[in-house]
Amino acid sequence: MRRNIVHSGADALIYEIRQIVAVAKKLEALGVQVTYENIGDPIQKGEKVAPWMKKIVSDLILQDGSWAYTATQGYEKTRKFLAAKVNERGGAQISSDDLLFFNGLGDAVAKIFGFMRREARVLGPSPAYSTLSSAEAAHSGYEHLTYNLLPERGWMPDLEDIENKVKYNDSITGILMINPDNPTGAVYGKDVMRKIVAIAEKYDLMVICDETYAHINYSETGTIHLSEVIGDKVCGVALRSISKEFPWPGGRCGWLEIFNKDKDPVFARYIKSLLDAKMLEVCSTALPQMAIPEVYSHPEFIPHLKFRNEKFRKKAKSAVRYFDGLKGVRVVEPKGAFYLTVAFDEGTLKGNMSLPIRNSDAENFIKPLLEKCANDRRFVYYLLASTGICVVPLTSFCTDRHGFRVTLLEEDEEKFHWIYSTLRSSIEEYIRSA
Repeated sequence: MRRNIVHSGADALIYEIRQIVAVAKKLEALGVQVTYENIGDPIQKGEKVAPWMKKIVSDLILQDGSWAYTATQGYEKTRKFLAAKVNERGGAQISSDDLLFFNGLGDAVAKIFGFMRREARVLGPSPAYSTLSSAEAAHSGYEHLTYNLLPERGWMPDLEDIENKVKYNDSITGILMINPDNPTGAVYGKDVMRKIVAIAEKYDLMVICDETYAHINYSETGTIHLSEVIGDKVCGVALRSISKEFPWPGGRCGWLEIFNKDKDPVFARYIKSLLDAKMLEVCSTALPQMAIPEVYSHPEFIPHLKFRNEKFRKKAKSAVRYFDGLKGVRVVEPKGAFYLTVAFDEGTLKGNMSLPIRNSDAENFIKPLLEKCANDRRFVYYLLASTGICVVPLTSFCTDRHGFRVTLLEEDEEKFHWIYSTLRSSIEEYIRSA
């Protein structure tokens, strides 16, 4: 073409969580039975939607209003309901005008970074959730800026690293938190969150907190929201969703809770640009928005959350035990979300390691993919071709640390045991092969 139409950040749009499926599907076609542990879809892994929740949604479908456009910012009844819920926490106070709905948080993230000046950067955690890191990198045209999460401290943020990067890089205009964290399952307490907010206040930054897994929190601290710690000076947004907590990942329904919009005219204008962008689309899908007050208010909802949190707490403890005494890896027990990260100690993985692949066609397919790839990706490809277990290499989460992410979602207890025992034995065999 006479003009290059490719955005300068196009190469940053990497989502290995989905992209590895293409490799897995090819192996399936070659006869490998694949167990998908790459993506956080509870329904795909066998969780049943609660009958009372299905009834709420089915009743709403029978209402003609659920088939119509709703307000651009979101269904008014739901926004008022959610604003009241935020205000009940006793922290930052908001109104229904401080909520903005999107077709899932992927849509929200695209708008958050797509309508931010290229020169304005957001500092995010490493390892990083791919949607956020890729969107931030793509909007700027440079690599995503990150602060370290430390496995030796339970994957807690390195606060000194955050402040140093903010202090010496004045392009940074915001700090991103993911709490509970994806991919590590770490949960930040109020003290850690307040210290990050304090850094933001000191350097006049905004705070973005991804709270996708806010109610999937089985830590000692329990659920903590940005609204409880942000105070009345720092501008910020919390990202919320029903995808994981109902769960309704196919509903594609997420929203922003916006704090202290009136404290800074630049931030207020930025938020208006997000609303203006959404207005061009008219609105987000009405049905899941309409379901939120009905589900959240149902007498079974809190027991539903408690049951799921206890289930994931037990799974997390069980999964971690499979790696007890295993040399060369570091595994921190998750406290929220439904993922477990296995981090290899530096120097553990080598380019000459391998696993036996019984299917010769699968072996012939996978061998070319091993050339010039990171050592953890090499392990992941061997694992997939050898055992059929599909996990995500840790280096695809915007980090130099080697490892992989696996889910805690398998509902079949026998298969859950097989997945984790196979992971352990495969790591042992892979390391011995050097």
